[in-house]
Amino acid sequence: MSDQAQSTAPGGADTPPPDSGEKAPRLDESIRQVGEAGRETVDSAKHTLRSLRRLASADFALARSAFGRALAWAGVAIVFGASAWLLLAGTLIALMQRWGMSWFHSLLITSIISLLVTGYAMWRVSFFFRHTGMHATRRQLSRLGLYDEPSEEDPDADVDTTGVKR
Repeated sequence: MSDQAQSTAPGGADTPPPDSGEKAPRLDESIRQVGEAGRETVDSAKHTLRSLRRLASADFALARSAFGRALAWAGVAIVFGASAWLLLAGTLIALMQRWGMSWFHSLLITSIISLLVTGYAMWRVSFFFRHTGMHATRRQLSRLGLYDEPSEEDPDADVDTTGVKR
């Protein structure tokens, strides 16, 4: 025997539920109740979708506003960052002049530093722009059958046949 407690009813599984004194509703009343429950479910789904649509609409409006403000502040940061670099480069050139370097060498060193930082920044931008393709979302939607990548067989698709990713 097992040491675990048994959770069966004393009368066994074949015992009917105790009679509460109520009669079972008639068939037409049961159908009416089921239909009413179905309508309530549909109404609830409508309200849920309407609320979700309002939430998404408000969220997109907030995102648009935030994106505009972020873009404006990014412009301010670029302007002040560029002017700060110009002042720093001028100071660096003057310092190298004081150390006895020629104008040519001072300007060349400063230009090489600028080009190296620019190249590094371009490499990082291209790296992060790859993440904007939403590849994971596309894969999941394709698995659900809701999104299909354009293929070479599709006559309306704009597909690069050279094998180079865009």
